[in-house]
Formats: sequence, structure tokens, C-alpha cells
Amino acid sequence: MKIKNQADWPTGKVARIAHKSAVLANNPWGDPTVRDLLVYTPAGYDDSRSLPVFWDLAAYTNSGPGHVNWRNHGENLPQRLDRLIATEKMGSTIMVFPDCYTSLGGNQYLNSPAVGFYEDYLLEELMPVVESRYGVSAHVVFGKSSGGYGALMQVIRHPDIWAAAACHSGDMFFDLVYRPDFPTACKVLARSKYDIPTFMRKFWASKQPGSDDFHTLMVLCMAATYSPKQSSELTAGLPFRLPFDLETCQLDPDIWNRWLEFDPVVMPAEKLLGLKQLKGLYLDVGNRDQYNIHYGNRIFNKRLTELGIAHHYEEFDGTHSGIDHRLDISLPWLYSSL
Repeated sequence: MKIKNQADWPTGKVARIAHKSAVLANNPWGDPTVRDLLVYTPAGYDDSRSLPVFWDLAAYTNSGPGHVNWRNHGENLPQRLDRLIATEKMGSTIMVFPDCYTSLGGNQYLNSPAVGFYEDYLLEELMPVVESRYGVSAHVVFGKSSGGYGALMQVIRHPDIWAAAACHSGDMFFDLVYRPDFPTACKVLARSKYDIPTFMRKFWASKQPGSDDFHTLMVLCMAATYSPKQSSELTAGLPFRLPFDLETCQLDPDIWNRWLEFDPVVMPAEKLLGLKQLKGLYLDVGNRDQYNIHYGNRIFNKRLTELGIAHHYEEFDGTHSGIDHRLDISLPWLYSSL
């Protein structure tokens, strides 16, 4: 008796390309500079064909290689593409899975001296590697959570490079997304006498770090992304500044404002107008997102509409978790937008 749906779709291939990064050298955490770039090509592909290249930006705590691994339930991304292509939901596509993991649990796919120059890593190093090996008709970027934020920031900052983007439950409205974690970070760091390197050593040595530990590490990662120290301040200590006092949790408005410069819901309108160049912009979010991200997405949807920026926006019945099924909607939508 066959219980699982095990249709025999034509199967694509995943190539593993070892790449040594120059822009990630001397990052403050000693994170690897030699990483594998994984690239999916559809069944029957040969390099004489030019296809759209979809860049998969993983969520915080994950990375590209995690999206091609075996799954006990559902599909990994190459299997999902095999099915979508075989059933003619979308055309043949190349997909790229960059490894942008860090000692802070990830990053926001931006450049920062306090975590690494991951925007340059994508655009100046990995993109030329892909273009030298495959026929590329367009570059498309997508992701969930931090990956969705990264995809959105990529097209805001580089609409001349990217043709289309999908942002699933992307970080926005920082007042609701990040600030609720600040008291938790204070409590957790108090256990290490507010010594952040000590906390990080304990975190990575622990066999079972808790949810509060992960949320604290995320706060540190966001600080490294949004409020790195200036070059003149990097002589000693941590390479970033927190936007709150560790003992009182009192907000530092100057540093917090540096974070808000990266928040799509308050970003100056002129920074968003380049989105009009895109062939497609897709946004969705669960209406019960446990990190309050649906509120920011609602605000951002209204901002885009007011600015006359074409986009597709959906809210679905769900949370921040278990939303890979939304790719069955967004990936074909992105392909058709091209």
C-alpha cells in the first residue's frame, strides 16, 4: 500500500561550488571564508540555455545548505522546484542557495563591519560566479523572515540588479518586532554579568540553548547589523553598540534611530521609489505572526500603495512558523512576473 505521495518527477541536480571569499576575510568573529555555494539546475538543463536565477535567502538561524537537506515531512526546495516545474506551475529555473551563516546566528544580508560584508558577498562575489557558469536571463531574490527582509532590502537598494523579489514575513516595524526582546536580552545577559563574549561562549558550548538564549543572540545580531561601531571606535571591545542599557533596559534614542534607518515602514519614501523598476514584488505574512510582523507588513503595504508601487500583498491564516507551503504561490508568481 502506497501511503505517501511519491510521484516520480524529473529530478534536477544540485551542484556544490567551493568559493573562497575575499570580502568576508577578517570578519570580527573568525567565521569561515571558504564556503560551499549550492546551485540547483532543472532536469535536462545545459549551460547554453539562459534561465532566471532565483536566490534563496535563508531565515535567521538557517542557511542555504539547510534548504537542500532531506526532510522527514514535506519537501526540500529542490524537490519543490522539481514538482512545480514538472506540473507546469512554473517554468524551468535555476536556484542558488548561499551560505551566509555567522557566529551571531545569521545576518540581514547587509554590509556591516560588526558581522561581515554579506551584501558584497552576494553581489560582488557569488553573483559573478553564477553568471560565469550558467546562462542567466534575470536575477530574482526571495526569502522568509530575515531572508524576506534581506530580499526586500536587496531590491530597495539594488533595483537595477534584481528583476523581482518575494518577501515572506519579513522583518519590519522594528518597534514591535525587536523591542519586545530587549528585556529578555537584559535578563539573559545578566546571568553572564552582562559580559557578551562570555554569553556567546556559553551559548555555543550549550547542548540545549533555550528560546530566550536564541532571542538574545538575535538581538546581538541585529545590533551588529544596524548599529556597528564606527571605524574610529573599533580599537577594543565589541564591534557594535546595543540600543538599550543592559541594567535598566532604557532605550538609547540615538542608537535606536540608527536601527530605524533600516526599517521599511519608516524609511524615507525616496528610498523606496526604485521598486517601481521591478517586474514583480510579492509580499505575504501570517495574520497571527507571533513576532507581530503582520502589523508592519500592513503598514508597508499601505505605503507601497500610496507611492504607486505595484506589488502583490496577501495575508494568510497562519503564524511565523511552518509557512514553506507559501512558496507554492510565490515562486510561480515570481516566474510569471518575468
